Amino acid sequence: MIRAEFFADAQGTLLGFSVSGHAGLAESGADILCAAVSSAAYMTVNTVLEVLHIAPVSLRAEEGDMLFRIAERDARPCQILLSGFKLHLLGLEEQYPENLCVTYTEV
Repeated sequence: MIRAEFFADAQGTLLGFSVSGHAGLAESGADILCAAVSSAAYMTVNTVLEVLHIAPVSLRAEEGDMLFRIAERDARPCQILLSGFKLHLLGLEEQYPENLCVTYTEV
C-alpha cells in the first residue's frame, strides 16, 4: 500500500508531504498507481524548487519513499501546488482504496 501523509499547520495550511510504499497492483516498474503518485509528487517538488525557487526544509527522495517539507514562511506561494497534489491523491484513493491511503498530520 502507498501511504501519503500531508503536513499542515493549525490553520490547515499545507507545508509538505511524505509518500512511501508500493501499491501492489503490478511488479515494480509496471504499476500504474505507483507511476501516477510518483510522477505527481516529483512534478510538485520540481515546480516548488525550480520554478518558484523555494528551498525545502526537508527533502528526501529514494526508491519508493519521498519526504518534502517547506518552511511556514514559504507556504503561501506553494498552496496551489500542494493542494492540487492532495486533490490528485484523494481522487486516486477513491479509485484504489485498497492500495492508497491519504492522511493528514498537524505540525
